[in-house]
Amino acid sequence: MTQTRNARRHMIGVVQGTKQDKTITVVVERRFKHPKYGKYVNKRHKYHAHDEKNEAREGDKVEIASIRPLSKTKRWRMTRIVEAAPERGVDVAAITKAAEAEVGLGAVRSEEPESSEVRAGEPAGSEVRSQEPDSEPERQGEGGSQP
Repeated sequence: MTQTRNARRHMIGVVQGTKQDKTITVVVERRFKHPKYGKYVNKRHKYHAHDEKNEAREGDKVEIASIRPLSKTKRWRMTRIVEAAPERGVDVAAITKAAEAEVGLGAVRSEEPESSEVRAGEPAGSEVRSQEPDSEPERQGEGGSQP
């Protein structure tokens, strides 16, 4: 007799902390309608999830799945990075391609050209900004005494 496992529960949340080794703290926010008053309420819950390769960084949107207990608080595992944090400047597609190439699936898929590539050593969204003078305009009536 072969037994099949039950379907795992999946959730998507934002990584809040990566201070532990191979562990991330994920905040999952859910929105529901209050049963009595009808107002929509936002609830947040923190989960500790296992990140085997320490890939996730703060601000990344990740998918977590339930697993057997690994420690006192860890009952979740990070399955994938859904969206990288904007300040990280990393393309999730690049991470996925690297993981597929590591497994050997990279040659199976057709390579599509990326229209927006991030240059090495340059954060995403970096543009040349015009420099404005640092001096503030003088205000009148800032003596501390009122007329």
